[in-house]
Amino acid sequence: MGVFTHWPNRITAIRFGGALLLFALFALTLDRPAAELPEVRGWMNVAFWLFVVIASTDFLDGYIARRDGHVTAFGRIADPFTDKVLILGAMIFLAAAPWSRELLPAWMVVIILARELLVTGLRGYVESRGGEFPADRWGKLKMILQCIAVGSLFWIHAWAWPQAWANFWAGLTTVLVWATLVSTVASGGSYVQKTVLALRELEG
Repeated sequence: MGVFTHWPNRITAIRFGGALLLFALFALTLDRPAAELPEVRGWMNVAFWLFVVIASTDFLDGYIARRDGHVTAFGRIADPFTDKVLILGAMIFLAAAPWSRELLPAWMVVIILARELLVTGLRGYVESRGGEFPADRWGKLKMILQCIAVGSLFWIHAWAWPQAWANFWAGLTTVLVWATLVSTVASGGSYVQKTVLALRELEG
């Protein structure tokens, strides 16, 4: 079975398949008008629980790989790739959906996507020079906030909340989305600084 001989890589593949299924659910609701919101809620209820399962098992493949000594080059690439596909794909769909775009405008998604591309490029360059580029606390905080913010956008549309609760969840989700943006930009700045320091050490 090649790279899928061990469970960590199998779990990563299952998570990737789950992300594709999540996007299929989005495709069924993306162009639905507000008049069809009750039907949209049914799909979003399924999408919410699917996202929770995929996001909450993010640590599982890495934990098992380290525990059993099955860390592979494939896993080191595929695991963060799956995380980015899940989060960025969900954000793109949410920014396009008429029932969620006000809480997650497209310009925010562009900034978040630009950060991910920048950090991926920096990591590849530093590691190609023989340096190390591990995740730091800003990067981990960013990932946690992104997952919570995306989950919240599903949450508020998955059930028919009373107006007071709907307003509360909308306000909380707005705070989470902005916190995600701030942490994303801050982590990008942190990685730029880390790159400069790493290159100085390599050149020194």
